[in-house]
Amino acid sequence: MTRSILAAGLLCVSTQAALAETPILHVLTYDSFVSDWGPGPQVEAAFEAQCGCDLVFDAAGDGAAVLARLLLEGTRTDADVVLGLDTNLTAQAAASGLFAPHGLSPALDLPADWSDPLFLPFDWGWFAFVYDNTRIPDPPASFRDLIASDLSVVIEDPRSSTPGLGLLMWVKAAYGDESAEIWRGLAPRILTVTPGWSEAYDLFLNGEADMVLSYTTSPAYHLIAEGDATKSAAQFSEGHYLQVEVAGMVAGTDQPDLARQFLAFMTTDAFQSIIPETNWMYPAVTPTAGLPDGFATLIHPAPSLLLPPDAALAARDPALDEWRNALAR
Repeated sequence: MTRSILAAGLLCVSTQAALAETPILHVLTYDSFVSDWGPGPQVEAAFEAQCGCDLVFDAAGDGAAVLARLLLEGTRTDADVVLGLDTNLTAQAAASGLFAPHGLSPALDLPADWSDPLFLPFDWGWFAFVYDNTRIPDPPASFRDLIASDLSVVIEDPRSSTPGLGLLMWVKAAYGDESAEIWRGLAPRILTVTPGWSEAYDLFLNGEADMVLSYTTSPAYHLIAEGDATKSAAQFSEGHYLQVEVAGMVAGTDQPDLARQFLAFMTTDAFQSIIPETNWMYPAVTPTAGLPDGFATLIHPAPSLLLPPDAALAARDPALDEWRNALAR
């Protein structure tokens, strides 16, 4: 009996020691990335198969909420990598001093030039208003058309959501000094403002709004995953704002080599091939197998609008004031 107890105790100690030797990589990201239908589960399995580590995703709402949490935690954060910011947030993130250079220079397939020592893209897409084409046969073709319509839209809060902030930048990039006027016109069309993308899209799918702020790629999900061709993205003559989603290594990480390994893995086929049919965005590096067939049916906006990170940061507070003032009327 004594030997059995001793053996069991030694086995337990051995197991605990083995677990203790397995490095853990904490990746802070947004909720939908780690959902059952998102990229997270597949990315975790693929990376753990090659890293000899335990990849742990920590979720914090939508993309803007991810940055807010990181700034709140500061140097006390457990995160080694932050995944899910975009170019409307990277200037603020860089100014925090919480990120370290990644030292990587992969070949990327983006509709814009990219050079950033701190942040590496993993996917991209254009913002758009998605609608049911069986209910709206003649969708608005511009913001002014939407204002003149009787359609209801649901949008996301720019203070917590990257699509919501992207809409502010879209209006600002397209209309400049006329942005406040556009928001005053849009306000009566806005049914509600949600904290994040998932809540907004659910309201649209439940028939509570005619249109939802989402992406030009959203109809691909319905077509490929559901065989449903009734969802479309309205193409606006002003052009559409581009979102480039990025990841970066936290400066205070105690796993710098593993963090860089993850960022390098992020640009490989093993990661990028997961993106189109889970995150429903364009991959930052086109997979060897190409894009799913349903992507060929999507609209291709022109022009493609994008404010540089510093300009987006400078425009943010004035754009928020315009948005708040319009919705408060």
